[in-house]
Amino acid sequence: MATQQAGLDANALNQLFLDARTHNAWLDKPVADDVLQQLYALTRMAPTAANSQPVRIVFVKSREAKERLKPTLSPGNVDKTMNAPVTAIIAYDTAFYEKFPQLFPARDMKAGFLAMPAEAREKTAYMNSSLQGGYFILAARALGLDCGPMAGFDNAKVDAAFFPEGKWKSNFLINLGYGDAEKLFPRNPRLDFSEACRIE
Repeated sequence: MATQQAGLDANALNQLFLDARTHNAWLDKPVADDVLQQLYALTRMAPTAANSQPVRIVFVKSREAKERLKPTLSPGNVDKTMNAPVTAIIAYDTAFYEKFPQLFPARDMKAGFLAMPAEAREKTAYMNSSLQGGYFILAARALGLDCGPMAGFDNAKVDAAFFPEGKWKSNFLINLGYGDAEKLFPRNPRLDFSEACRIE
């Protein structure tokens, strides 16, 4: 019989939420490939509709790949992205349903999704890759990395540069590395419970 898990201690909550910040400046410290592999291993455990796991991630790390990414960025995002040790393109696979025999072997989920309108499948992929992207940020923080998630780029240009076959589509970007805490901006306010929530 499963026992109820205890909540995380204050140090863990601080690392994941309360002290965690969006970083725009980075220390000159690389992120090892095995850390990126660990990061995906945690991210893939996030819940998704019918275990669809539509997220696809490109870790832009080499100078050549960064130069391909650079023209897709809005001006305010260029320096912080080029200086980040890694930029993750959080994307989704529009043909995610092809993986259902592997991911949901108990039932023919592929047929059900193929029967949907194409827009409904795309919405499923987009929503669930966004959910996985949120877990990606938490997983990165749990591994001691800092994150700088952002829009501020041209999706069509990113897709042309990194996904020319057309099956994967970009959702958003996350700069990764070890942030320079001395260059953080003051934290902006958050909404109170009463402003954002209702209990019914």
